[in-house]
Amino acid sequence: MILASFRIPLVGRTLVDEEKLLEQLDLIRLSLPNAFEIATEIIQHKQEIFLEAEEYGQQIVEAAQIKRGQILEESDIIRQAQMEAEQLRRQVQQECDARMQQTLEEIERQRRQCQQEIEQMQQRALAEAEIIERGADEYADSVLENIENDLQEMTQIIRNGRQQLGLDRQPQKNLPSQKKK
Repeated sequence: MILASFRIPLVGRTLVDEEKLLEQLDLIRLSLPNAFEIATEIIQHKQEIFLEAEEYGQQIVEAAQIKRGQILEESDIIRQAQMEAEQLRRQVQQECDARMQQTLEEIERQRRQCQQEIEQMQQRALAEAEIIERGADEYADSVLENIENDLQEMTQIIRNGRQQLGLDRQPQKNLPSQKKK
């Protein structure tokens, strides 16, 4: 639209139809999906999973500490509790790591999907812009052709009128010379 618009000589400026430009910008704005909102939700979801995992781990640790405190008096039970606490700690760590890995994979998948959607939208927007530009060029050419035809017709009318005036003047020139006689 900008490249096809009328350029003002010597100033280096281009006249652009503001309404058409705003329509195009609205079209582009409306055609974009909610990719940014989806990405934000994914990031928030990731943070929620991290918080849940951390809270879950903290609960398990607290439960193990309470259990450990209750059975400290018995040595066999103490060893068992220590082993269970260590096992629980490893299990929680593994679960946290697994959830983190799943979340990161989901985020990466969503990011790739959003990137693909954005690229597809950009391609569609460029294709639509080219179609619109071609249509505008065709319309401008049609208008210019009509103006050219109108100007040719007007030029012919002007020539005919001047010829008519030229023919009418010749007899009038003779009239004053006839008065002198």
